[in-house]
Amino acid sequence: MDKVKFELEVAINASPGMLFQYISTPSSLQEWFADKVNTRGKIFSFIWDGVEEQAELVIKKSNERIRFKWLESEDDDSYFEIRIQEHPLTNDVSLVITDFADDEDDVDEAKQLWESQIEELRHTIGA
Repeated sequence: MDKVKFELEVAINASPGMLFQYISTPSSLQEWFADKVNTRGKIFSFIWDGVEEQAELVIKKSNERIRFKWLESEDDDSYFEIRIQEHPLTNDVSLVITDFADDEDDVDEAKQLWESQIEELRHTIGA
């Protein structure tokens, strides 16, 4: 069954350079995204409540975006990406999350989980 792609845009009051550090380094991801984050080369291990999931870093563009592909979903085109978007006129900064849910019924729950994680990021960086 095909997964359902969704996007979520969340305004965040922080500079792109600062945000990029928080979305791209294991120690910073550990502060808001997962309980523990380890890395070996391009493979990141994310641990939540003692459960480990691994993802490969597939795209990393400084101050712009990062994309991971879960190793367990290698047989489909799903990934998750965190992109930093800065409005050219207002300089407002947003994080644009692209992710996949198992089916249409799971999209709202997945978006809520991301919103909760982004709220944790805001708290961590004081935004």
